[in-house]
Amino acid sequence: MTAELTFADSILVAAPPEAVYDLVSDVTRTGEWSPVCVACWWDEGATGAVGDWFTGRNVTPDRTWETRSLVVAADRGREFAWAVGGSRARWGYTLEPVDGGTRLTESWAFLPDGLAFMVERYGEAAPEQVELRTRMAHEGIPATLAAIKRVAEA
Repeated sequence: MTAELTFADSILVAAPPEAVYDLVSDVTRTGEWSPVCVACWWDEGATGAVGDWFTGRNVTPDRTWETRSLVVAADRGREFAWAVGGSRARWGYTLEPVDGGTRLTESWAFLPDGLAFMVERYGEAAPEQVELRTRMAHEGIPATLAAIKRVAEA
């Protein structure tokens, strides 16, 4: 597999880190800015704390699927992150105060369990599937950050 298995990008948002955190940690709003994840909902009783689970519905022209994710970081104003399937891929946001607002960084990484899952599910086509998801992250993260900025600054 030749794909780079991590990616991150940043944007400056004219809002304080706590306000940006409150936005990105509300997974029920993800459909407002994600080009692939059109909806998310918390498991019953979840509040966004570490250990909570939520489900996301993803849509591309080729397919629709749902994933469950585990919150792995929830530090208001600093970081919100989750692991798809509990251990397959890590997505997250880090927030850094800067003059005039927040440097918001979105990151993504394939984890070893995710690579094993791809091999199990797709067999010989796993490398192509990994590269597809890598390309989607490279294209989706900048688009997501730009949309979050628009929402946060509105």
